[in-house]
Amino acid sequence: MLEGEDQARFEAVVLPHLDAAFNLARWLLRSRADAEDVTQDALLRAFRAFGSYRSGNARAWLLQIVRNTCFTWLRQNRKEEDHSEFDENRMPQESENPESLAIASSDREQITRALDTLPAGFREILVLRELEGCSYKEISEITARPIGTVMSALARARQQLRAALAQPAAKEARRGL
Repeated sequence: MLEGEDQARFEAVVLPHLDAAFNLARWLLRSRADAEDVTQDALLRAFRAFGSYRSGNARAWLLQIVRNTCFTWLRQNRKEEDHSEFDENRMPQESENPESLAIASSDREQITRALDTLPAGFREILVLRELEGCSYKEISEITARPIGTVMSALARARQQLRAALAQPAAKEARRGL
């Protein structure tokens, strides 16, 4: 266990990234309660392993632990879903009025539903890049994939997200809306 100075260093270096850790877990697990549990477990793992952490990108280090903990949890608890990792083979705000707020809320809900339809590996890479603002290098570190694979996975994830977002519009067009 960490004591004194190491514990203070852990709190200063790792804990600022707790929101990013929870956000990644929430998107991968699709459940707030499960994400809270897994984030707590991942933080405990990070705390125990902090003695071996040397300097570097603490956010990438923590998110890698969260990611691995999420995929382990998914394999153990949700066998019916596809948890396989990717295999190689925010909207700008206009002036805030009730109408623009309603449209933005509707758009967020649509994007959330579309993200939920993507495989975990694609959700993960989109969340890390688009929501958490991770660089390609950070995503490569977190997911233990080459940068080229990260870039191609991100392109494919964006393509699937666009397709998922286009499906409701196509249904409305067929119904004449």
